[in-house]
Amino acid sequence: MPIDWEPIWLTLRLAGITTFLLLLIGVPLAGWLALSRFRAKPIVEALISLPLVLPPSVVGFYLLLAFSPTGGLGAWLLKTVDVQLVFSFEGLVVASLLYSLPFMVHPIQAGLENLPVSWREASYTLGQSRIKTLWRVLLPNCKPALLTGIVLTFAHTIGEFGLVLMIGGNLPGQTRVASIAIYNEVEQLHFETAHTYAALLLGLSFAILLLVYAINKRVTV
Repeated sequence: MPIDWEPIWLTLRLAGITTFLLLLIGVPLAGWLALSRFRAKPIVEALISLPLVLPPSVVGFYLLLAFSPTGGLGAWLLKTVDVQLVFSFEGLVVASLLYSLPFMVHPIQAGLENLPVSWREASYTLGQSRIKTLWRVLLPNCKPALLTGIVLTFAHTIGEFGLVLMIGGNLPGQTRVASIAIYNEVEQLHFETAHTYAALLLGLSFAILLLVYAINKRVTV
């Protein structure tokens, strides 16, 4: 039975958009956490890390309540900009941004914190601001951490299931990503098609991880 490629392309599109947006959000956030010293820092780090310990269904449930047209945020978005995040691709993107955030922030933050403090101090002595120091001195020297954050975010988004099901449902061409397609095929006892989807995701995830380990090894040698 030939497979429908639409869930695969939708998955790659979701992962690509999420990774790109989180790169824009995660780098400044990771830099702020790595370079700043403030009392509330553990609270911020704990909030960012919540998706690592919470079941996807818990995160999805609260996002579903928040994004619902009858909820506060969902009703405001629908009334103000005529946007409904529940059961839409845009809702999947927003949910994925929140759920994959630690996979982008933590590696970059760790990479920045492991750089010698003297590099920062020398940059500050030369009159560079914290922002310029981050972009011109620190980030170019923690490329493995950046690559790890990008790859982990992309791979994690590809594998999302519970969160996607709660927020997006199962709409063909809109929210039915590959993980949902596998679930559908198994429910209908189409194991051969489910195996094809699963093998594609397995091969893709392995290739991505193999690439990042190979590149990081060359960088550190």
